Amino acid sequence: MKKVGIIGYGTIGEDVAQAILQGEAGTVQLDAILVRDKSKLEDSNSTEYLITDSEDEFFNQQLDIVIECAGHEAVRKYGEKALQHGADLILVSVGAFADESLQKLLRDKAEESGRKIIVPSAAIGGLDRIAAGSVGPMEEVTLVTRKPPKAWYGTLIEQQVNLAELNEPYCAFEGVARDSARLFPESVNVSAALSLAGIGFDKTKVKVYVDPHISHNTHEIEARGKFGQIKLQIQNTPSARNPKTGYIVAMSVIKTLRDMSSSFVIGI
Repeated sequence: MKKVGIIGYGTIGEDVAQAILQGEAGTVQLDAILVRDKSKLEDSNSTEYLITDSEDEFFNQQLDIVIECAGHEAVRKYGEKALQHGADLILVSVGAFADESLQKLLRDKAEESGRKIIVPSAAIGGLDRIAAGSVGPMEEVTLVTRKPPKAWYGTLIEQQVNLAELNEPYCAFEGVARDSARLFPESVNVSAALSLAGIGFDKTKVKVYVDPHISHNTHEIEARGKFGQIKLQIQNTPSARNPKTGYIVAMSVIKTLRDMSSSFVIGI
């Protein structure tokens, strides 16, 4: 049975941990969770698994899989260390790979250590088709992301527009995925995943809207190439605890864990 560690115990990390403990994530066991401040957690003295704010204690658990659920800074701080310690790395905050030097460092380290960096579909869909289509010439990939105003509090957009009084859709960004991933690290990781699967950060076109008329986080993907054409719309239910993300992100990580321990896998 593979030993799993989770970096970050926010909305996504907690949901993934609960799924593992309930036996919903395949034949894996939760061994450790790395948090910023252990004293702030009520269940920090759990006997089922280790909760620690010591990175050395966390990485000394001889983990087989490390799941990053803590943001771009956590990728920069712990990604290489996870691979060095012999763990496969499941990356939720894939927008960190907009930094080419960081992406190269971690991919080189994964190859050197014989481990894998795994990017779940998370909040987006169609990555299997985009990745397959990128094998042949691909002409264009575009993403339009729309989220309700409550999803943008605490982000750069809050400085651009009065979210509480917004009554029409507001285009907060139009450009390429490299910039959207950097500007909205908690909200538009989908653009990074799409870029890595398809034609890259500097060719993937992105628009980001604040839309007071919707209640779900919505992503519209279009791609054209030798494979044909894809048009896909995804509506994700925002998490009640953190509207910047959706329940589907944790579900996607859980599905990835199932696949890693299963003899029958669909959707690669």
